[in-house]
Amino acid sequence: MKAKTKEYRAMNAEARGKELADMLREQFNLRMQKATAQLANTANLKKVRRNIARLRTVMNQKPE
Repeated sequence: MKAKTKEYRAMNAEARGKELADMLREQFNLRMQKATAQLANTANLKKVRRNIARLRTVMNQKPE
């Protein structure tokens, strides 16, 4: 599931936006599962959170 920073840089702005929306939705679903004690693997929360940060970092960088 982990995507490399290089892969995010290769995407266009529209694809990055869609990917971010998908990851935010996934993070919300994982949080709800955790709140209702249905989440088996809590490490997924950390992975998704880091991927969101990685993608936002690439989105905020100046184009080279």
